[in-house]
Amino acid sequence: VQLQACGGGLVQPGGSLRLSCAASARTFSRYPVGWFRQAPGKERDFVAAITWSGDDAYYADSVKGRFTIFRDNAKNTVYLQMNSLKPEDTAVYYCAAGSSWPSVGIHEYDYWGQGTQVTVSS
Repeated sequence: VQLQACGGGLVQPGGSLRLSCAASARTFSRYPVGWFRQAPGKERDFVAAITWSGDDAYYADSVKGRFTIFRDNAKNTVYLQMNSLKPEDTAVYYCAAGSSWPSVGIHEYDYWGQGTQVTVSS
């Protein structure tokens, strides 16, 4: 499964962005998908994850209530809607597909996209 993340950019604090993670394979709909982020000099951290069907989601405490993960399996795409963005949300965001649920560790995911930069700054 090849993943392509996009939608990053520069946004002011309090603004919104929607990231997309598009997959190459129709079997993508069988996989739970997670979003992670990595700021300069820091480890890659879990952000959010969604089941293969989209009927359940899990969030890091730092983004709960501000970010929403959802998917459209007909389009082989998972989205991360990010609202009320803060400067501390600045990072490269990665999507990943795994095979177990719930999964919050990077080692639990098998396929990774290339990352998209999100910068929150005035």
